[in-house]
Order: sequence, then C-alpha cells, then structure tokens
Amino acid sequence: MTKQAGALMRSEINEAPDRFIAMLGRDLSIDVSRPNAIYTIARGSSDAAANILSYEYMRELEIPVTTLPPSVFSLGGGVDLTGAMGLVISQSGASSDLVKACAGVKARGGTTVVLTNTAGSPASKIADISIDMQAGPELAIPATKSVIGTIAAGMVLLTKLKPEYIATCQTAAKAMAVAKGKQLPNQKALEDALVASDSVYVIGRGCGFGAAHEIALKFKECAALHAEAYSSSEVLHGPLQLATKPLMVLILDTGEANIQESLNIAEARFKAINAPVFRVRPSDLGVSDVSPATAAAVLLYALYPVVHNVTIAQGMDPDAPETLAKITDTV
Repeated sequence: MTKQAGALMRSEINEAPDRFIAMLGRDLSIDVSRPNAIYTIARGSSDAAANILSYEYMRELEIPVTTLPPSVFSLGGGVDLTGAMGLVISQSGASSDLVKACAGVKARGGTTVVLTNTAGSPASKIADISIDMQAGPELAIPATKSVIGTIAAGMVLLTKLKPEYIATCQTAAKAMAVAKGKQLPNQKALEDALVASDSVYVIGRGCGFGAAHEIALKFKECAALHAEAYSSSEVLHGPLQLATKPLMVLILDTGEANIQESLNIAEARFKAINAPVFRVRPSDLGVSDVSPATAAAVLLYALYPVVHNVTIAQGMDPDAPETLAKITDTV
C-alpha cells in the first residue's frame, strides 16, 4: 500500500498538543543552580526553539540569554563560561558539533544542560543535566512535535530556576488543550496566498520572532518556498524595500501588549505598499492570556498544518523533502 504524502507529518502534528501537555506535567528530578547567564547552542529548528526560550527566560529571570554558534567549540577553543549555563538543544543529540559543544561548555567552566528527544544520545551522556522531552519517535524528516516539545521542556527547566513559574506551565497546558484540534479560521485563504507567492516574509516580535524563524525554515525546507523571518522592528529598515515587488507577509502575533504597536506599524507599512498581509494569533484557536512562549507553541501548532498543505499543493511530500536528512551531522 502506497503511503499518502505527508501522512507522517500530519500524524505528528496531531500528537503535538498531548506531548506538550505531558511534558509540562512532569516533575524533573534535577538540581540546577541559577546561572549568571545562559547561552543556547543549537541549529535549525532547535535554534528557532532556543530563540523562543531565550525571550521567555530573559523576561522571567532577568539575566542575559543569547546564542553561541557550536563552532566556537567544535572549530575553536571555546569561551569562558564560568558561572553560566550552556543550553544545548538537539532532537537527536548526535551531531558532532553539538556533542563537542557539550564537552566544551564543561571544559570552560559552564553547566551543560541538554534538551533532546533521544534518551542516551551522545550529547546526553556528556551533559551535566539531560532532559528528554519524550515527544516520541518522529518519523517525518521535518521536526514538528519535537519543536513544540522542546518549548515545553525548556519551560519545565525554567520552573527549576524560578519555582513560581509552575503556575505558568499549568496555564500553558490548559491553553494547549483548548487549541487541540482547531485550525485557523482563515487557513484556506492563507494557504492559497502562499501557493501563489514566490516569496514570503514571516514577521514576529519577542517569542514570536523565534516562531517566525521556525515557520520560515519550514516553508523553505518543505515547500521550497522562499521565506525570510524578521523582527517587526528590523523589517522596517532595508528589508521593507523588497515588498515593493510581489511578496506576501505573515505576521505571528503572540498577543503581548507591549509588541502590538510594533506589529501594527509593520502591518500598516506593508499594506500601504499593497503587500498581502495575514496576521495569526493564539486567539484564532481560542487561546488568550498565556505566556509568550506558550503563545509561540500554539502558533507553531496552528501553522504546521499550513506548511503541510502548501507543500502537498506544490506537488511535494512534506514527510521527506528531497535535500533534507533527519540527522544533519555538521562540524
């Protein structure tokens, strides 16, 4: 029997809410001290999830959180990480550069925490703390449920650094249960616009910026659609000029009050030059009053089916993009 195109990805998107909720309900038996800074180390979809978590951590912990390229350790001698945490994110935990980064963080005085979907992976064995997100086997090559699971795992880790954040995780679990099984009210119009487009800007702010990176990456790797992610502030500089040529815009709005003005200005500027603009919010799935990271997870859950359907409409199989591998081993 011939497998239906996209069946694996569709099934794994459907699993994501329950995996997210289950992860948020876990009580991790780990002992982790509050660091003076956190450095995320990841690539691809894992780096997009790291971007989402970095904004959430900075908002909650009020310490610097930024990214370090794995090559700092895999090709160089690393940097001093005394008192800091190296948060390594990898679904497989097997890429050579990330394994070297785990060892490098420890060697330079940092605490290594790994978020992975593969218990017993090479990175997990080196890390001081390893958290298995337990998203279950992911058979489609593009990561979906494991990305949403990464956000949940990072949120649970945050409860160990700020115990009162447990209440936020409880609210997040309830919110995802509300979103489960729903779709965007304008999904068909959005999909039709994407199929007709040569290029798309995916816009976000705060945690929504990391979600924008992930959705732009998915459009590229699944549907071969040229997509770029921008902050709603940065896009108003030079990149706005590209929208004078055919270009559609997808705005990911996490609902935070302090980002509304920035998103509104970006939306108005794009509409003023006649670019088609779509804006999606967690409230489209019945979710409101949640943390920014929760909102980002809900937006990914809402938009992964869009990526899936657009890819199929382009005559491709989202389960197995031609140039993509499940584990990309880089150095």
